[in-house]
Amino acid sequence: MKTILLLSFVSLLAGLLPAAELTTNSVVRPEFFVFENGIKLPPAELAATLKEIGYDGLSASGYEVKPLLKEFSARGLKLYNTYLTPTFDAATNALTGQVRQLIDDLQGSGAAIWIAIRAVTKDGKKVAPSSPEGDETALARLREIADYAEPRGVKIALYPHTWFWTERVEDGMRLANKLNRPGVGATFNLCHWLKVEGDRDPVRVLKAALPRLFFVSINGADNGDTKKQDWNQLIQTLDRGSYDVAGFLSRLREVGYGGPVGLQCYNVKGDQKENLKRSLAAWKNFTAPNPLRP
Repeated sequence: MKTILLLSFVSLLAGLLPAAELTTNSVVRPEFFVFENGIKLPPAELAATLKEIGYDGLSASGYEVKPLLKEFSARGLKLYNTYLTPTFDAATNALTGQVRQLIDDLQGSGAAIWIAIRAVTKDGKKVAPSSPEGDETALARLREIADYAEPRGVKIALYPHTWFWTERVEDGMRLANKLNRPGVGATFNLCHWLKVEGDRDPVRVLKAALPRLFFVSINGADNGDTKKQDWNQLIQTLDRGSYDVAGFLSRLREVGYGGPVGLQCYNVKGDQKENLKRSLAAWKNFTAPNPLRP
């Protein structure tokens, strides 16, 4: 009788969390998607490959998403977001026809727009990275997009990128907090954190970002003086590198984040399919109840 009740409880929990994976000890793994830079294939083959390997979906880039949405829907996969790198100017609208069409295409899919603001310009001059001097312009441009996106159920997640205007997690948090809209949030990106902030504990920032933290991305990396490291050290398959990714995921779980986690794969050498298999095996280990450190 007890066994039947326990199995019923687990089945109920699985039903309540359909997108999550339960381990044998009922530890819930977040959804795990891969960046488009990790696997370059036509949409149908890409969807089939991700399904075969075991990823939950993809982060795309650019505006052409309809073929991906069609193939992913047919295989029970998700498009989590699509990555854009606009420059926002004080005198130029951001809600272009291309952006409108993208939002229309994403409507109903659950996918967000992942925005890394490359630069903010005022009177022909670039604002310094992370400088609040650019906030007024950035907020005005983001409001344009959000006003169109939110009624259509499309969220905006701000993406931190080294050397961009939004190069810090706090930049996305600052903008999202000022906008104070449920459809606009922030992202924590491990490789850019290590490049910009160095190898320091991110818990304080993760806790502060949590109410508006839509996505987290990870990858294998080396520890040490990460600000001086090249991308080949800061972005590796998940089973390589000396940085304690398992420890990072444990801290992420402790602060209460349960949203999607993406795999950054920029310029990782080797066979793409084998790289994804290696990283998925490491992910399953790192998110197990008692992970083994590499």
